[in-house]
Amino acid sequence: MAGALKRFVPLFDRVLVQKAEALTRTAKGILIPEKSVAKVLTGKVVAVGEGARTEAGTTIPPCVTVGDEVMLPEFGGTKVTLEEKEYFLFREAELLAKMKTE
Repeated sequence: MAGALKRFVPLFDRVLVQKAEALTRTAKGILIPEKSVAKVLTGKVVAVGEGARTEAGTTIPPCVTVGDEVMLPEFGGTKVTLEEKEYFLFREAELLAKMKTE
């Protein structure tokens, strides 16, 4: 990770995610038209905040960690551009699922 991404620390329960790239070719090398490319609804967690706060002031730790693969909602998130790459900032509660590694 380069400088700007290392210094970026989300606040509270926010999670910075880099969306997976859409497949534009099949395994055999056939190009898929843009209209037929499915929306990418998965991504990799790049940075995580320290967690949500309760009214009493205690911190609830986040369920995801850096490197986790997560399922994203179709809409939402805040686009953030760091080092000419696009990332999306979500609240932890907006994430739909965490993908388990087998």
